Amino acid sequence: MLPEVGSQVYIQSFKHDGSLHRTWAKGFVIEAGVRRVIAVTNKTWVTEADGRRWFTREPAICFFYPDHWYNVITMIRKTGIYYYCNLASPSLYDGEAIKNIDYDLDVKLFPDGRIEILDEDEYVQHGREMGYSEPLKHAVEKEMDVLIGKIKKKESPFNQKEIECLYHEYLELLHTTLQSSGSDKLLLSKN
Repeated sequence: MLPEVGSQVYIQSFKHDGSLHRTWAKGFVIEAGVRRVIAVTNKTWVTEADGRRWFTREPAICFFYPDHWYNVITMIRKTGIYYYCNLASPSLYDGEAIKNIDYDLDVKLFPDGRIEILDEDEYVQHGREMGYSEPLKHAVEKEMDVLIGKIKKKESPFNQKEIECLYHEYLELLHTTLQSSGSDKLLLSKN
């Protein structure tokens, strides 16, 4: 099952023990295929596990993969494109939401090419507390290496031209969707 291009989807991230980790109120689907689903979050509510809520301030193109142990969020800022990669279970869409299990480790890529690995201590702690199996840890750590390799080779989605094209595709699709639904054109100018 895949979401419809042009539709809004709910995004949910869980922890290994089944508890809710983080949710995004909506993502605008711009691509939905068997290899990946791409949704754009822009000015949407994010709710953390502890109930804290915050509003995204910039557009982010989110890549969800059904066969990779990560997802990638590209944040388009005035200072450049930042990538935040979550090591997580393969993502699935069940008709309700895009869902995955977050496995703590994160890779951040800055516009200058600098790579930072985050939350290694959290990964070790949660691995002990939640009983990550050896095959699970192997899968997560192997995908971390795959992810870093893609970053260094500037393979999709770590390619600025691809992100720029997808962002323009989002703007065009959003405009078309708003026109066909008869929504106020002022909404588009706010994005």
